[in-house]
Amino acid sequence: MARGDRVRAMVQYNSFNSWGWLEDLPAETMASVEVVLGDVRDPDSADELVRDAEVVYHLAALIAIPYSYRAPRSYLATNAGGTLNVLEAARLHETPRVVHTSTSEVYGTARSAPIDEAHPLQAQSPYAASKIAADKLAESYHLSFALPVVTLRPFNTFGPRQSARAVIPTIVSQLVAGQDEVALGAVDPTRDFTFVRDVADAFAAVGTAPAAQVVGRVLNAGTGREISIGALVGVIARIMNRTVRVRVEDERIRPAESEVMRLVCDSSALRDATGWSPRHSLEEGLATTVQWFSDPANLARYRWGIYNV
Repeated sequence: MARGDRVRAMVQYNSFNSWGWLEDLPAETMASVEVVLGDVRDPDSADELVRDAEVVYHLAALIAIPYSYRAPRSYLATNAGGTLNVLEAARLHETPRVVHTSTSEVYGTARSAPIDEAHPLQAQSPYAASKIAADKLAESYHLSFALPVVTLRPFNTFGPRQSARAVIPTIVSQLVAGQDEVALGAVDPTRDFTFVRDVADAFAAVGTAPAAQVVGRVLNAGTGREISIGALVGVIARIMNRTVRVRVEDERIRPAESEVMRLVCDSSALRDATGWSPRHSLEEGLATTVQWFSDPANLARYRWGIYNV
């Protein structure tokens, strides 16, 4: 909206007519956004969304890894089946650009670092398997039907409004609520945390770059900096001027072979293709995130005292 685009957004149908976090945007902004209630698993919903669009940014997905152990079929239906519906609608309407969202989880634990786009794919969770299937569908539609699709593969996006199924909101919400002991799962895995504004910039970059530079490609988006979850707690504690203890809870530990132990990004291909680079350091992004969670009205929307699957 800020750059003058006309935006149509799909919100998953619900009987409350809730638009989720879109309702936090200024009224004057939302007055110009067309909101469509639907479901990416429904082909007609995808068709309605895509019709007349110049660029489709496909981010609809189930993303919580632990819940994918419980409900793997729903992940396949949403992430793979939903992607198929979006791609088919884009093919039928001859959409000029489709930006498909992948995830660094498709790589599994790094076999070489930093991870570039040629790294082997390894599904260490049903979630990762569903996203690999979606990525391959996007690839197949480009190769089979010349669909102008580009796949963006962000590494561990974080920032304000993120759900507490993710580790940074889990840590920050507990600390803002006054806890001195933070309940977590494994603290040894490393991640490449990328601030949400930088990820949004990456989406905008691949959505507007000349087709010859991005179409048909998979492009990583990350900072190239890795940090363990244990060390991350220390960084957040320093930002908040707190002394923190970590309590590892068994229910938060993933199956041993399912935990991705190391992720760190090589985003040089995206930088070369579009000029994109992250503008926020981990510390800057965390400070903004802590400030947002420190607003009592924002914290009240979180059940920080339970394990959010």
